Amino acid sequence: MLLAALLVLAAAFVAYANGANDNFKGVATLYGSGTTSFRTALWLGTAATLAGSVSSVFLADELVKAFSGKGLVPDTVLASPQFLLAVALGAASTVMLATVLGFPISTTHALTGALVGAGLVAAGSALNISKVGTAFFAPLLISPLLAVAITMPAYLAAKRARFALGVTSESCICLADGSMVPALARSNCAPPQFSAITAAPTSLPHLTVGTVGSCRDQYQGTIVGVSAQQIANAVHYIAGSAVSFARGLNDTPKIVGLLVGLKALDVRVNMLVIAIAMAIGGLLNARKVAETMSKKISTMNDGQAVTATLVTACLVIGASRYGLPVSTTHVSVGAISGIGVVNGSADKRVIGSILLSWVLILPIAAAIAATAYAILSLNG
Repeated sequence: MLLAALLVLAAAFVAYANGANDNFKGVATLYGSGTTSFRTALWLGTAATLAGSVSSVFLADELVKAFSGKGLVPDTVLASPQFLLAVALGAASTVMLATVLGFPISTTHALTGALVGAGLVAAGSALNISKVGTAFFAPLLISPLLAVAITMPAYLAAKRARFALGVTSESCICLADGSMVPALARSNCAPPQFSAITAAPTSLPHLTVGTVGSCRDQYQGTIVGVSAQQIANAVHYIAGSAVSFARGLNDTPKIVGLLVGLKALDVRVNMLVIAIAMAIGGLLNARKVAETMSKKISTMNDGQAVTATLVTACLVIGASRYGLPVSTTHVSVGAISGIGVVNGSADKRVIGSILLSWVLILPIAAAIAATAYAILSLNG
């Protein structure tokens, strides 16, 4: 009974760490492009994630089965609370460490590594390595590459469509008070008031005054009588919410999979516990990963941000529908990096650091889970 209670707490810890590292990823482009504030984006992402988590009760039973370890280790091992507790501790510790350091990593990846690490100790040669490769690693490796490959031509096509519709982009520069040297609008201009010179291709420059936050690219023109900028903002909010919803839909069953061996709690109760813990983690510990995802990988205007978010939403929702354990992190980073490649703003150093963290996450989670299982088995 004690182990069962500890397992529920450990699964909630996994969910908390997942929320802290992942909740902001769906809305990172909203904050990164200046469309909305960090706080607004955070609450939007958390609310949409919670809705996805609740919906997963009805729509994502395949992922619950996949991440319960079924078929990976013998059923006798799977029935052991020590095994599932070790997996939860390995995944949660790894994700929380990455969150504190500001690295956007995959909870899916951490759970996979933890399952393998604990499975090697618990099952030895009975571990089904082939299932690991086909069911887990392939989707995780392919998804970011697919996101880059789709995002680049998708943005170029959207840009051509914008030109064809006669929609132009109005830009501005930011002049700090008392300075004769102009700075780019997205740099930190101080004090908080600026003089912005805005210019559209068809008009002479003109001077306006506002806050630094309001100085960003704006679309000029209408589509079917509606402001192009309003349409871009609406699509961006909807797409960001869809990514967050899909993340909750995709990730909640993976964590609940740790609890399927427990008969004390109904699966719906398990999902509710995981959903709440995930939301709390996002609200309390999302800032560092949010800054990395939003500001450090690539610089994006509205159109680029919308494209990256739409591609992420389509890929993650599609994966959830067919039970493929893709990572929202991998897809989102891939899409944002694809935009960075197109506009030349991709920070190779940051992207390289993120890729390294993805490589390290598997052995770290595996080592922690293996050690935890060995200790728990000795004391159990």
